[in-house]
Amino acid sequence: MNLTEWINPLKRPLIISGPCSAESPEQLLIIAGRLKKLGIPIMRAGVWKPRTRPGTFEGRGNEALQWLAQVKQQTGIMIATEVATAQHVEKACQAGVDILWIGARTTVNPFMVQEIADALKGTDKIVWVKNPLNPELALWLGALERINQSGISRLAGIHRGFTPFRQSRYRNLPLWQLPLELKSSCPQLPLIADPSHIAGSRNLIFEVAQRALDLGYDGLMIETHPDPDKALSDSQQQITPETLEQILAQLHTYTPSSDNTVFLNKLEKLREQIDHIDRELIDTLAARMRLAEQIGEYKKENNVAVFQAERWKEIMESRPLWGEQVNLSAEFMRELYRIIHDESIRVQTQIFNRSEHDAA
Repeated sequence: MNLTEWINPLKRPLIISGPCSAESPEQLLIIAGRLKKLGIPIMRAGVWKPRTRPGTFEGRGNEALQWLAQVKQQTGIMIATEVATAQHVEKACQAGVDILWIGARTTVNPFMVQEIADALKGTDKIVWVKNPLNPELALWLGALERINQSGISRLAGIHRGFTPFRQSRYRNLPLWQLPLELKSSCPQLPLIADPSHIAGSRNLIFEVAQRALDLGYDGLMIETHPDPDKALSDSQQQITPETLEQILAQLHTYTPSSDNTVFLNKLEKLREQIDHIDRELIDTLAARMRLAEQIGEYKKENNVAVFQAERWKEIMESRPLWGEQVNLSAEFMRELYRIIHDESIRVQTQIFNRSEHDAA
């Protein structure tokens, strides 16, 4: 089965919304009713909510599953919830949950994913897999493959961002390139963005959602609550249904591709120019690394350490400024030179570790 077949009958981009946590039957009915009026076909709600530290709200569990079943029966809306164990899968299936998603904390553990995959055999559920906490494509792909091998063909990946390893305005770093690499590896796999978890703040949700649509994502999962400030979990990243309606009205959507001949010819010419420039860039980077090798040899001869903090500080201060002078963002320049510097360190370290016999 083509993995996009299940998503095609639904409105594109596919919008999924609902509260972070199922808190009461009344809360769920209010949200489900408003989502239906907006034409949103799927309501999400967490029932098992293990938090980073104990002592906070951790979901209503099995009781909330029954609330979801009642909401589905009364409104006809499709229901999605997170599962983290084989027992969760069993109970969610018994309650008639339509869509199961595997959370970021579960995706990092192949043992847990395999147990869930085994529990899913024979169910033919729609399953979404969130990216792992850390930016490792192999873990994300591996989780999707395990679920697919259990017989589940209606799959999607959810991009919810990655645990920050540097200061950021987002709760979770988007690192857009990694989900795009997933899409390149699995072109038929629907990719859904989770702006709520990436942003961590309701003020950034529109920005993140639009960026995802700009990149061709198939859908958005946005957390909605009747009274976000009183939400029992993740209150800062939830919005009211009214705000959701405003955001959806402002979002600009795109077609996945075009068969316009003029457009395609122009695009091809521009890409040829990019290919030419890329070759020049690669030649320039190779020349830079040859200089790094010479510096490594010179440091070794003079018994000087590979890493030079002052030089690194100078690069990280000057290159972003140089970039801004030609309309390149400072953040892009910092990220680019982190990668270049890492490779320079690797090259020079390799020279330091080379024995005299190897050099001869």
